[in-house]
Amino acid sequence: MKRFTPEEKYKYNIRKQQKTLEEFAEHEFEWANDLMYWYRLKKQDMPDDEYRACAFFQNREYRNKPGSLTLLYEMYLRCHNELPQVTKENAFDILCFQFKMYAQVLKTGGYDGKPNW
Repeated sequence: MKRFTPEEKYKYNIRKQQKTLEEFAEHEFEWANDLMYWYRLKKQDMPDDEYRACAFFQNREYRNKPGSLTLLYEMYLRCHNELPQVTKENAFDILCFQFKMYAQVLKTGGYDGKPNW
């Protein structure tokens, strides 16, 4: 039986984490589309920070920025645990807040494409 190289062993050990992050990215890609659609239905302009977070998922920028998806996933878990239960009445507001928090995480992590001076 062939032994794993250190690189193969590392990839084998992190496969579950990668799958979780991939599922999270696909899930948030759909929610970003929904949020943009809801703003269009309400005929409102989307705030820049929410738009930036939506564009991050839609353009799949996380592929070129290592570590960004992990930070966003941690914020997702935090929002999921700390925010109130989602109902039909508050779903839009909670989703807006969640994407605002994503934008803040991207900004503080240096993934927003702007220099942090």
